[in-house]
Amino acid sequence: MASYIQRRKFLATLGGAVAWPLAARAQQGAMPVIGVLHSASPEISADRLRVFRQGLKAAGYVEGENVAIEYRWAENQLGRLPELAIDLVRRRVGVIAALGSNLSALAAKEAATTIPVVFIVSEDPVRLGLVTSLARPGGNLTGINFLNAELAAKRLELLHELVPTAVRVAVLVNPTTATTTEITAFETWSRPLKALACKSKSFAPAPAARSTRLSQHL
Repeated sequence: MASYIQRRKFLATLGGAVAWPLAARAQQGAMPVIGVLHSASPEISADRLRVFRQGLKAAGYVEGENVAIEYRWAENQLGRLPELAIDLVRRRVGVIAALGSNLSALAAKEAATTIPVVFIVSEDPVRLGLVTSLARPGGNLTGINFLNAELAAKRLELLHELVPTAVRVAVLVNPTTATTTEITAFETWSRPLKALACKSKSFAPAPAARSTRLSQHL
């Protein structure tokens, strides 16, 4: 629950950060346009988008009144992100919010060389190649790091403290979105736990056969 609350705060902050590059457009008289590039679907992201809009409102921008938002959804087809990012650039949006996946940020960086990009990522943005340093990002990108990858091993350590008799733990992983460092952290953790990576590329319930295989391993 604490992690969920923190993420909501980050999204509200991101909404405020996205508003910064819009000031110049607003002074020119035209309604500024925000491009939202998201790896998932609007149904899954409805609550977080609501928080994002609250952050915009706190910064003085209300969708449909003094700012327009162009949404591009990859619907979990991550290979579509580059073309969706290019589409937003063609739309000449004032800023791009890259959400839902590290790949959203990477696609936005590749497509938008001058348009400001504000991202949320789960891995070190310097390691990902998004910015040159945390203190001085440089270029046209800035954003928030949830530190998910760095905390992966810590989660296993806490789990071991809670259930010291456990010797195996199953880790549900989407290989198309999980970061390399996150997976490596699980696989190389030195505590006496064996992490079994159960990979799935969709949010749909796992087939019965896969659930049976998982039960056999555990």
